[in-house]
Amino acid sequence: MIPVNEPLLDGNEKKYLLECIDTGWISSEGPFVKKFEEGFASFTGVKHGIAVCNGTAAIEVALYALGIERDDEVIMPSFTIISCAIACIRLGAKPVLVDIEPDAWTMDVSQIESKITPRTKIVMPVHIYGHPVHMDEIFKLAERYNIRILEDAAEVHGAEYFSKYKGGKWLKCGSMGEVTTTSFYANKIITTGEGGMVLTNNEHSAARASSYRNLCFKPEKRFYHTELGYNFRMTNLQAAVGLAQLEQIEKFIAIKIRLGEYYRKRFACVKGVRFMPVKEYARSVYWMYGIELDPEFGITAEEMMDRLKKHGIATRPFFRGLHDQPVLNKMGLFAGESYPKTDHAYKYGFYLPSGLTLTEKQIDSVVDAVKRELEQ
Repeated sequence: MIPVNEPLLDGNEKKYLLECIDTGWISSEGPFVKKFEEGFASFTGVKHGIAVCNGTAAIEVALYALGIERDDEVIMPSFTIISCAIACIRLGAKPVLVDIEPDAWTMDVSQIESKITPRTKIVMPVHIYGHPVHMDEIFKLAERYNIRILEDAAEVHGAEYFSKYKGGKWLKCGSMGEVTTTSFYANKIITTGEGGMVLTNNEHSAARASSYRNLCFKPEKRFYHTELGYNFRMTNLQAAVGLAQLEQIEKFIAIKIRLGEYYRKRFACVKGVRFMPVKEYARSVYWMYGIELDPEFGITAEEMMDRLKKHGIATRPFFRGLHDQPVLNKMGLFAGESYPKTDHAYKYGFYLPSGLTLTEKQIDSVVDAVKRELEQ
């Protein structure tokens, strides 16, 4: 079976983990946590990194850091993982949705302004599958309406966006929000197994994030609490793996780009397949290579994934829209709302093997299998 993704752990991971065990520093108080925070923040181009236990926790911590309050509204794409909505709901806020672009899977920024109300506090652009959201319109709206930007950069380690609005320069994904979140789950470009981080240049937001992930302990009175926080800390063991991964991040990004471009080359002549266009404002890192099937061929994503499994090829479906999640509908959210492009992407889209250990020969096998199934 060609796996969808698997981590590449061929650096100092074992060495650093053994150091944790030999010294006894396995908790969040160990030295690798700070080293990893500082290293990834520097890579992203921000001042502060606050490591947490996973990407979902990172979103909740970031919302708290930005001062989210009950009944505030957070604009986000429907085409994203449910974590984005969960974090809002847990803090008493309301997720508000927009659809995706007609020719891509990133949020349609032209729909954002129509969703702004007096309760809108935050807009959450979610970069998808290695490709950045078109951020300039978000920058403009944030200034015009005094809205804060929470950037979800879980899927774009190292990707860049060219901003005309910010002086005509390339900006690294993860540095464009007032607060940004990322994930280090096992399938991300660099991993800690489970893990995440909050990134910011704002001292106040960094302090709030650090406090919230640590039960809102008071430095001067450790077991005295004036606010509720949670234990979202990252362990020294996780950070040790993360630091070893970070040492190789440029190599990993180069591998992803090479594999993504090879997929594009191979699929260029395959009828019935649409892949993510790389926009002129984007430097994609091809975190996952997704395709969307032409409905005229009469095959849904689910059917194609079942067929590819028989060829020994693992796949994953695209996101089911937040507006179509039963658990959220039961809460009274998104009643009567329609996001047709998200629905279409879910019905016909899925992603293919994209791991760092993938070979061009395996990509040939994947593309040939897709082509054969479409031609049947």
